[in-house]
Amino acid sequence: MGLNLVTAIVLINTDPGGEEEVYNKLKGMNEVSETYIVYGVYDIVAKVDSPDMDSLRNFISNNIRKLPKVRSTLTMIIMESKTQKK
Repeated sequence: MGLNLVTAIVLINTDPGGEEEVYNKLKGMNEVSETYIVYGVYDIVAKVDSPDMDSLRNFISNNIRKLPKVRSTLTMIIMESKTQKK
C-alpha cells in the first residue's frame, strides 16, 4: 500500500435481493480490495483504495453509487490502521 493512498470503507445498501449482483460487480473493480456481504443495517461492506481524495470521491460517485440495485452508501475514510497478526 502506497504512502499517500487513500483507503475507505464503504457501507452499501442494495435493493432487496440485489446483494449478490452488486457484490459480484464490486469484486471485479481494481479499486475494491475487499468486499463482504453482511447481515445488519447494511448489505455489503467494501474496502476501496484510491490515489487521492478526488479519485476516491469520483470512484464512489461514478462507479459504486451508479451500480444497478445500489440504494445508498456511507463512506468512512480510514485515518489510521493496524494490521492484526495471526
